[in-house]
Amino acid sequence: MTRVGIEIGGTFTDLVAVGPRPTIAKVPSVRLAPEEGAFAALAASGVPIPSIAELVHGSTVATNAVLERKGARLAFLATEGFRDILLLQRHDRRRIFDLFYAKPEPLAARGDTLEVPERIGGDGRVQRALDVAAFAPSLLRFLRDGGHDAVAICLLNGFANPVHEAALAALLRAEIPGLPVTCSHEVTREFREYERATTTTVAAFVQPVIDRYLGGIETRLSGMGFAGSLSMMQSSGGRVPFAAVRRNAASALLSGPAAGVTGALRHAARAGFRDVVMLDIGGTSADVSLVRDGRPVLARGSKVDGLPVLLPMVDIVTIGAGGGSIVWRDDGDMLRVGPRSAGADPGPACYGRGGTEPTLSDAHVVCGRLPGDTRLAGRFALEPEAAARAFAPIAAALGSPLAEAAESAIRLAESNIVAAIRLVSTERGHDPREFALVPYGGAGPLHAAPIAAELGIGTVVVPPDPGVVSAYGLLAADHVLFETLTRRVRVDEAAADAVRDAAEVLRATLRARAAELGLPPDASWEFALDMRYAGQAYEIEVPLEMEALAGLDREELGRRFGAAHRRIYQHGSVSGKAVEIVSFRLALRVAQAEVPPIAVDAPADGAPPSAPARLFADGSWCAARRVARRAIAPGEGLDGPAIVVDATATTYVPDGWRATGGASGELVLRRTS
Repeated sequence: MTRVGIEIGGTFTDLVAVGPRPTIAKVPSVRLAPEEGAFAALAASGVPIPSIAELVHGSTVATNAVLERKGARLAFLATEGFRDILLLQRHDRRRIFDLFYAKPEPLAARGDTLEVPERIGGDGRVQRALDVAAFAPSLLRFLRDGGHDAVAICLLNGFANPVHEAALAALLRAEIPGLPVTCSHEVTREFREYERATTTTVAAFVQPVIDRYLGGIETRLSGMGFAGSLSMMQSSGGRVPFAAVRRNAASALLSGPAAGVTGALRHAARAGFRDVVMLDIGGTSADVSLVRDGRPVLARGSKVDGLPVLLPMVDIVTIGAGGGSIVWRDDGDMLRVGPRSAGADPGPACYGRGGTEPTLSDAHVVCGRLPGDTRLAGRFALEPEAAARAFAPIAAALGSPLAEAAESAIRLAESNIVAAIRLVSTERGHDPREFALVPYGGAGPLHAAPIAAELGIGTVVVPPDPGVVSAYGLLAADHVLFETLTRRVRVDEAAADAVRDAAEVLRATLRARAAELGLPPDASWEFALDMRYAGQAYEIEVPLEMEALAGLDREELGRRFGAAHRRIYQHGSVSGKAVEIVSFRLALRVAQAEVPPIAVDAPADGAPPSAPARLFADGSWCAARRVARRAIAPGEGLDGPAIVVDATATTYVPDGWRATGGASGELVLRRTS
């Protein structure tokens, strides 16, 4: 039987299949109907649908629904007196010098918000009981008259005691069957009322969209003879069955980028690298993240279109610097790259699909780094003349030769990516020089070596078939479930018992969810505490092995907090200052069997294993080599300047770098001067 991973990006939809006949496929994405790209990839792969035992999916459907505001007409239920929580937000500004700055628009309008007469205290005690029977008529009238498609319920301190949220949800599910209802305690049981409320509205807003999308895929596959299992990538880097995502759609907001991190991490670990900076450059954006000791760094939350989402996510910084990012000049005649992208339709000018605006891909074609006579993804012929025509107006405006203008655009994009990498490394207390750089995506290996040089990184590890690493990561990902509990505990003599009690509560919850989803019972556990000095506004994560709980005491808790604090802030515990635990986090991980790397495919255009080439680099044209990746055997090396071509990506090896074939199909670039 065959296992298939399908990842839908902004420009291309990628497929990786492992089984009797390992296969990769890459087709243009369909922006208005992303599922069509997935089925086109299946058709291009030639994999018989009935032979698929498991299909794993990653998509930006949830993210796009928020960005484009194409989700449900949402009703929001809040505690009486807190109707405006979504509008008030936090008193910060994302752009402090923008005179026309406006706060992010909430997903539920004020007129769609209903106040609930109830009150739960911060300790979980009921201060004002909810009379469901008395409140029901006004609630049902509000929903039926409002034409709402979904309901989000976030009551004050519902994380501490969800009894009132659960009662409202039971009423609505009984009285209005089929109306999607999302409660905050079902999405995240963390404190901070605004962030929890917004996370709940995001989950409710995209839930009908995801439900229709995944349901449509299930129905269509079933009609084609599919009888296997279906799962989807989460933003945390682990996957879950479709059923879990349909209940908490916000967990899949960054499923595509997270899949790339997982796939690249597996390849890097196989090559012996555990501390790496990930660089994913596709057609639309560049995503950067950091992996320390074989584990991706997880953020406790992120923002989507300015709205906070309080769910575990791989700590990824995204900028508009993909292969399709458009090169333009601003009002001051300064050169810019992105964030607007040519996407899949029409795509960069060099794709020959009607695009006329210059993009980063066109810049690489003009500079010879993307050979004009090769076929993109092994299928699509490039048009160098179209790339040159697109860049001609930029070159004329800058008063520079065509290739020089194209290289300026490339360097500008790389400078922006370097700044993004510093956000996830230097600004998080990590020295990038201690890491290897792992580039993937169709354009990642083209930029990797110059970016590494700028950061002082001496090693670049290019995975096999880098253009489909995200799809590979879907298959390599473990099943992972997360649960969080906010419970403030002062670190004193009784703290260790409180930690053990919270861990058992979380473990029981996750075991029940795993059984409900049909996940195997054998699992490993990853436990962490959110800790801070009493009076601080924000916490730091302190990992704690489950095996260490039995012997845990006050001194060990203090020592671990001090070590984590020192790593981030360069100083440890403050003598005499009280420390407290704020939240407890537990992950259940069901390990996935090792997925072998897909064999590197030969370019479909029949190019020779090695040939001379000309590249524009550092302001001038130079002689170089163009080498098929299949021609570099393990242990063999190639000195730059050169370009290494395979079916899914091209790797640029600058002067002063040497590329060596690895035992697991990777290509390792190291600085020689």
